[in-house]
Amino acid sequence: MAENKKVTTLKEHVITGNSEISPGVHLITFERPWNFTPGQVVKIALNNEHPPRIYSLCSGNNETEAAVLFNIKEDGLLTPKLSGCIPGEKVLVSEPYGSFLGTKDAAWWIATGTGIAPFYSMFRSGQTKNKKLIHGVSYLNQFYFEDELEWKLEENYVRCCSRESSCNTFPGRVTDYINGIEKLPEVKYYLCGKAIMVVEMRDLLISKGVPFENILAEIYF
Repeated sequence: MAENKKVTTLKEHVITGNSEISPGVHLITFERPWNFTPGQVVKIALNNEHPPRIYSLCSGNNETEAAVLFNIKEDGLLTPKLSGCIPGEKVLVSEPYGSFLGTKDAAWWIATGTGIAPFYSMFRSGQTKNKKLIHGVSYLNQFYFEDELEWKLEENYVRCCSRESSCNTFPGRVTDYINGIEKLPEVKYYLCGKAIMVVEMRDLLISKGVPFENILAEIYF
């Protein structure tokens, strides 16, 4: 879920699908009546009694349905109920907005956890040329969409796992992976995940000579 304080109107959309793609992690799809740019966010609520929460779109901009990816927060007001929604029920959704936008420029996408959502949207929208995706998680079952990403991106899809190991993952955090690279390419660096990762990665990139203006960040809570 990305932070943004923009105030906007929410309208009803019909839920078309709800998949638990990993324990406690859901992908919700709903009708999409608007166009959007990959990387944008929407506000979501189930009623008008509680404030909406903000999520990055996790679908391609040529698809008929829109999607959001979220993990259940047991003490939350929205995600426990949202995870139980079934197709045909309605959800309140804003129009897309935000400035964390994908482009055709060469870039490295660096994400942790469900912070992969905007990058998956960019990927599904065809923005794969000159892109490298580095995804960090704690456990192997948290590499969402990995088969599709590996097939298309091949060596430009890097999995970093800090608490489990396998033959095709880097053993450690995304910051460990980046820290081990002697010279980074002159590209844009997109960061999406929890604040501590974003801050640490930004500082690390700057220490390695990446200009501040080449770093774009979206913080998830």
